[in-house]
This record gives sequence, C-alpha cells and structure tokens, in this order.
Amino acid sequence: MAKKKEISVEQKLRALYDLQLIDSRIDEIRNVRGELPLEVEDLEDEVAGLNTRLSNLAVEVTNLETDINNKKLAIEESKELMKKYDEQQKKVRNNREFDSLAKEVEYQELEIQLAEKRINEYKAKIAQKNEVIDATKEKLAKQDQHLGHKKAELDAILKETEKEEKLLAKKSEEFSESLDAHLFAAYTRIRNKVKNGLAVVAIERGASGGSYFTIPPQVQLEIANRKKITIDEHSGRILVDAALAEEEKEKIDKIFS
Repeated sequence: MAKKKEISVEQKLRALYDLQLIDSRIDEIRNVRGELPLEVEDLEDEVAGLNTRLSNLAVEVTNLETDINNKKLAIEESKELMKKYDEQQKKVRNNREFDSLAKEVEYQELEIQLAEKRINEYKAKIAQKNEVIDATKEKLAKQDQHLGHKKAELDAILKETEKEEKLLAKKSEEFSESLDAHLFAAYTRIRNKVKNGLAVVAIERGASGGSYFTIPPQVQLEIANRKKITIDEHSGRILVDAALAEEEKEKIDKIFS
C-alpha cells in the first residue's frame, strides 16, 4: 500500500482550517433545515398512528354490528321456540307438562329481554366509537394538511441546498483524506466536543476566535511561525494565525463561487 506523502505543519494547519470552513458551511446548511426533518418525521408517525387508530375503530364497530345481528338472530330463534311451546301447551295432557312448557316460554322471554339489553349496549358503544372516529378523522385531516406544508417547506430547502451540500461533503472528504488519521481523529473529537462545531479557530485581537482569553505574545508568535500545532488551553481548539485564516477563506470562497 502506498505511503501517504508527508506534509509540513503549515500544510496540515491549512488543510485543517479548510476542512473547518467546509464543515462549518455544512453546519450552516443543516441549521437552516433546523428541526424540520424531525418535525416531518414526528408528523408522519402521528398520521400513521391516527390511520391505525381509525382502522382499529372500524374493526371494533364492525364486530359490534356483528354482535347486534347475532343477538337479533337469537331473538328470532327465541320467538320461534315460544311459538312452538305455545302450540305444545294446547296439546298437553296434564298440569306438569303445561308448567314445564310455561317455564320454557318464560325462559325465552328472559333471553329476548337480555338480548335486547345487549343490543342497546352495543348500539351505545357504536355511537360512542363513531364520535371518536369523527374526532380522529378531523384531527387526521388537520395533521395531514400540516404535514403537507412541512414536507413542502423541507423539500424546498433540500432542493435549494442539496447540490451545495453534496459538493461540500465531497470536498470535506477530500480535505480529511489529506490529513493523517491521528490528526483527523483529534479534529473530529474537538469538533464534537466544542460549541458550534468549531475545532479550528483563528486568533482575533490577541484571543482565540470566540474566546475572551488572551493568548500570550510568545504563543502568538509560535502560531504565526506555523511550525507546530497549538491547542488553546482554555477552549481546547486548534489555533491558526489570522493571516493564514484569511488566505484559506479566500481560497475556499473561490472554490465554491
């Protein structure tokens, strides 16, 4: 395997700052999207949940309607039995047989009353579930519309930034490959740890970018000499001099202009 060409500390610093500029621009693009992707995902989950709820409610209503039909059939069967027992009572030979048939008729009357009671209970449940179905449909229509707006908003942002983000991601990969694995790992570690993802910053007015802690003149001179990689003891970021930063900004701007 070909050995990676050794580069100077200054070249490493330039590559690190270039990588930071590119990654910061990618961060800006993603910040424009903000919480939109998560909002869209949450709305999609909610819409799917509401559709599932409607489907389950529809099944429950169908089952209750089946129960009602079954109870109606049971009532008809009881009425048929009552007719049969009435006819038999006319032909009985003694009181014992008559009383026995009378009890059967009474039992069927109770069965009919119980079935009618259950039918009314099922109808009340259906009415209740239909109210929930109507409310759920109303909420679904509202959230569906909201989702449509959010998707359109996200699609517009993605369409506007997709090309640039792909190009930046490609360049980020190219610049990261120019660094040795140890240095790139250090850059990634700092970037993930610090605020705003700024792992490499320039010295501004005697302090590291975004910091109020002054850097001693001797350290500033060492940074300007570009002979070693310096870490800010306060923020933990890699430091570069202002002149190098300005040169690299111009270079990167030209690449993406």
